Amino acid sequence: MTELLSKIFIKNYKDTKDPTVRAQYGTLSGIVGIITNFFLSALKLFVGVLTASVAITADALNNLSDAGASVISLVSFKMSSKPADRDHPFGHERIEYIASMIVSFLILLVGFEMIADSIKTLLGLQTRENTDFTILSLVLISISILIKLWLSFFYRKIGKKIESTVVIASSQDSLFDCISTSAVLISSIIIKFTNFYIIDAIVGLGVSVLIIVAGIRILNETKNSLLGEAPIKEIVDGMLEIVSRYPEIIDTHDLMVHNYGPRNFIASFHAEVDGKSDIYVVHDIIDNVEKQIKNELGILCTIHLDPIITDNEKITELHDITKSIIKSIDERIGFHDFRVVMGATHTNLIFDIEIPFEISEPCDKIVKTIEEKIKAQRNECFCVITVDRC
Repeated sequence: MTELLSKIFIKNYKDTKDPTVRAQYGTLSGIVGIITNFFLSALKLFVGVLTASVAITADALNNLSDAGASVISLVSFKMSSKPADRDHPFGHERIEYIASMIVSFLILLVGFEMIADSIKTLLGLQTRENTDFTILSLVLISISILIKLWLSFFYRKIGKKIESTVVIASSQDSLFDCISTSAVLISSIIIKFTNFYIIDAIVGLGVSVLIIVAGIRILNETKNSLLGEAPIKEIVDGMLEIVSRYPEIIDTHDLMVHNYGPRNFIASFHAEVDGKSDIYVVHDIIDNVEKQIKNELGILCTIHLDPIITDNEKITELHDITKSIIKSIDERIGFHDFRVVMGATHTNLIFDIEIPFEISEPCDKIVKTIEEKIKAQRNECFCVITVDRC
């Protein structure tokens, strides 16, 4: 069904890298969500009145809030597809993260409302009236669950296809609506035939905890996207693979990737090259790498050129000593931008070290240890060390 709707309503539906196609997918998911949730709301409202079930009537109102979430998704795609302007030079795609956060708040709201109702029932502060359940109402509620389950899969498939956090969040919301409605259905049937009212509160309590956990998870993922997080491994590997095609680039470091929305990445890194190379030739190579990263990965990349000395035996010896000392402290520590300034009385070793966040030892202690070990081997050497956390 998802493929069929995509074929009907989206031109060039397979080209999901095209921003226009991506926006059309977002619009399709929003419109389908609005129509489906309004239909389910009307269906459950009918069943709620028919069976005199407060829980099912409340579930109908929940579907209205889901329709509101679909509206949020639809509006976010419209806004995020706007081109960059002077005030927003990196585009508007991060609006999707804000929309995803709003959807997570709606999920949490449903979860907390359910947990509050369940606790009130367990404490005897409110009671459930017996319901007039019929085969027709059972069939209608079952149909609504299947429709909502389909909507969850529909959202999930589109969300993964266009890498949209807000659509994936809507998928999670729909899935937990299925669980919520199923819980209401099962507990209502049990109450109908056993008058065991407490089951409604027990089931509701369990479902509400699951919903709250899902809402917190989505909120956390969205928060990470807004605050900034480490680059995806596939992106880093893809960039390094392109660099490896050019033997003139000896090494790379200080890689940074900024996420300004789904598929909107800006990156930079330093590329070490032989300092005696023709500057015009090397500059041309760097330009080619930047273009290939843009064409193949869709990432706007800026590469800083670092010339290094490769044929000086004294510098090479000091480089190897420094590297050996750093690795003896911790294999995870890297170093780069190694330079040597030789004077009449002493020699300065100038370099950066990369200390991973996983290393808990204080940075100044690591720096002091490196300085002491280098001094022990080369008394004339003094270190000028810059620390990078990575």
